[in-house]
Amino acid sequence: MKYTEVNIKLSKLNPFRDILVYNLGDEGPYESFEETNQGIKAYVPTSEFDADFLQNTIDALMEIDGGLKCEYTVSDLPDKNYNEEWERQHQPVLVENFCWVRAPFHPHRNDVKYEIEIEPKMSFGTAHHATTYLMLSLLEQQPVEGLRVLDMGSGTGVLAILAAKKGAAYVEAIDVDEWAFRNAQENFEHNNVNVCPLLGDASLLTSDKHFDLIMANINRNILLRDMAAYTSVLNQGGTILLSGFYEHDVPSLQDKAESLGLRLVQQRSRNEWTALEMIKL
Repeated sequence: MKYTEVNIKLSKLNPFRDILVYNLGDEGPYESFEETNQGIKAYVPTSEFDADFLQNTIDALMEIDGGLKCEYTVSDLPDKNYNEEWERQHQPVLVENFCWVRAPFHPHRNDVKYEIEIEPKMSFGTAHHATTYLMLSLLEQQPVEGLRVLDMGSGTGVLAILAAKKGAAYVEAIDVDEWAFRNAQENFEHNNVNVCPLLGDASLLTSDKHFDLIMANINRNILLRDMAAYTSVLNQGGTILLSGFYEHDVPSLQDKAESLGLRLVQQRSRNEWTALEMIKL
C-alpha cells in the first residue's frame, strides 16, 4: 500500500501536537504518527488522503489560539511495510506501576497486578495518550468487583478490559466507529474477558439499562451533549469517570454535571489533559 507523509510544524507544541494526533487519527484516516522536535509526521494511505480534511483540521487548531503558527508539507512515500515500521516504534506503557499495557510483540511482565494486551491497529486507547492513562489510573481506585460497568467511546476496549479483569459482573463497551468496534472485539478475545461490545452511540442507552460505573473518554462536545444520557442509566450513588478534554474545559463540564445531579469527587491532569471522577447524588 502506498502512503503519504504529512510533516506538520507547529510554533507551539503543547497541547497542539496532541490535539492534532487525536483529530487526525480519531476523526480521520491517519494510521500512525511520529513526534518531531517541531511537531509531527502523520501517515495516511495515499488513496485516503484528503487535502480539504487536513486543511480544515489545521484551521480548527489555529482557531483555538490566534498566535499559533502551523505549516506543513505533503509527500508520497515509496512502497514499504509501514505497519511493521510502526510496530517497531510502538512502546508498551506502565500505568502507575499497576497496569502494563502492551502489544502482542512486547514482553510479558510478572511484577504488575494487571496486564492488558492491545493489538495496535490505531484505534484510540493504547495508554500512550494522557487521557487513557488518566482513566486507567482512576479506574485502579474504583471498587469494581460485582458491578455493572459501561465504557462509552471504548476505542480499543482497554478500559473495559481492565474493569473486567478487576471483577466487574457485567461490562458493556460502546463505540460509534466500526473499526474500533472490531478491534475491541479482538482485544477482548486476546485478554480472555467477557465484555459485551456494541456498535453505536448514546442512543443505545435505553431506559432498561442501568450501570454502577460509567467511563467516557471521548471529547468535550460529545460529553456535554450526551452526559444526560449517561446519567439517566447511572444508578444512584454510582460513579462516572470522564476524560478527553483540557483543564480549561472543566468549568463547563462541571456545570453540566452538577445540573444533572453529579458531584465532583476528584480531578486529575496530565500534559494539560484532564479526567474527572463524579458520583450521582
